[in-house]
Amino acid sequence: MSNESETEVDEETADEEEQAEGLQKGDVVKLAYTARTVDGGQLVDTTDEEVAEDDGIDTEQQEFGPRTIVLGENHIFPDVEQDIYGKEVGDEGNVTVAAADAFGEYDEEEVRTVSKDKIPEDDRYPGAHVDIEGEHGHIETIIGGRARVDFNHPLAGEDVEYDYEILEEVTDREEKAQGIIQMMLDMELDVWFETDTIEEEQLVESEDDEDEDSEESEDTSDEPEYETVEVEKETLYIEATPQLTMNQQWMMGKQQIAQQLTQLLDIDRIIVQEEIGGGGMGMPGMMGGMGGAGGADIEDALEDADVDAEEIVEEIEGAEE
Repeated sequence: MSNESETEVDEETADEEEQAEGLQKGDVVKLAYTARTVDGGQLVDTTDEEVAEDDGIDTEQQEFGPRTIVLGENHIFPDVEQDIYGKEVGDEGNVTVAAADAFGEYDEEEVRTVSKDKIPEDDRYPGAHVDIEGEHGHIETIIGGRARVDFNHPLAGEDVEYDYEILEEVTDREEKAQGIIQMMLDMELDVWFETDTIEEEQLVESEDDEDEDSEESEDTSDEPEYETVEVEKETLYIEATPQLTMNQQWMMGKQQIAQQLTQLLDIDRIIVQEEIGGGGMGMPGMMGGMGGAGGADIEDALEDADVDAEEIVEEIEGAEE
């Protein structure tokens, strides 16, 4: 009887190990894919520029190429993720995502009549996409002072078929960070990792014995005591660019984006670093001199900048008098 139980346990363990093989949640991969509606074959999304061109898409207005995604983070439809789990680089797949799990079922109640005055004059025509009171829709008809607007997603009610190929598993940390940022912000940025040693204030834990008499306990200060310690911080540096500064997604959600990056990359903090080019601005060497503790460095910097240090001192003393 025990031998049968052991055999069952071994089989279960083998099944678990087999299920754990291949790509799993948290892995970062590059995918090539094309998605179309099942009925009609309308192009929904693709990483292939030629496919987009063949469907009459203006390819100059967007970039094409493999997409980097983190499995398990809802960067693609869950049905497609489930199909990827357990597969290897080079594998292909075909998945049909039901309308309810894609862009939602079509809801007749989302087709509503609104006042024409709520629509900008330039958009008062059938087929125009409009935003009304925080909702996006497209105009079906305009009669008199009223407009019939469909607030369903344009692909609501459509099943979607995904054809994909797993091109690469991304393991390099910098490439992984760049890929995730590309996916979130649709832009390429220079990034790098550093381990920084910084000073932090930490609470000092009490080392008093539990059996100390009450008089000693009363003499102990109730205020918490802190000490300065050096700690290492794993840091992702992102080079700031004018494009990043003006990116709407970054401006509206930089805290959420930073939090996601911190979790996905298992780091302590993110620093967005802006580099301001030189070229004669300020006094040469001044920043280096101010960073030191010696006055000689400051005097050397002033001398390099053709400034009379003694004259400045005299002016300061005169002002104090």
